[in-house]
Amino acid sequence: MSSKAGGTFEVTSFEPEVLDEGPGAALGRARVTKTFQGGLAGTGTVTMLSVTDNEGSPAAYVAVERFTGELDGRKGSFVLQHSAPGSHGERLAIRVVPGTGSGDLAGIAGEFEIIQSDDGSHSYVLEYTLA
Repeated sequence: MSSKAGGTFEVTSFEPEVLDEGPGAALGRARVTKTFQGGLAGTGTVTMLSVTDNEGSPAAYVAVERFTGELDGRKGSFVLQHSAPGSHGERLAIRVVPGTGSGDLAGIAGEFEIIQSDDGSHSYVLEYTLA
């Protein structure tokens, strides 16, 4: 049976690094930390690789994120895989990486959605199952 958890998160640090600036695009890496509230209560640590176009607009990114804390009162951690193929309306896909759950979250599987408001704030919905 599937469950849903929702809430908000705040980006508490963003440390970008340009790796390669060349014709058509710049390649970068960033370390990001987040604080989650709501159904998820804890921290996320993200390692991201990104591409920006000639105008400096985001073109694509991939990332892995370790969440550590509680999910609906269950303590543990798991890893999310992010994949955004572009900035032209393509869908951002974020999923729980199978086999990465620990503690009370061992056996977790699911899909994660980020919602960005016009004011720049972020909320999320995690639809998940626990084995």
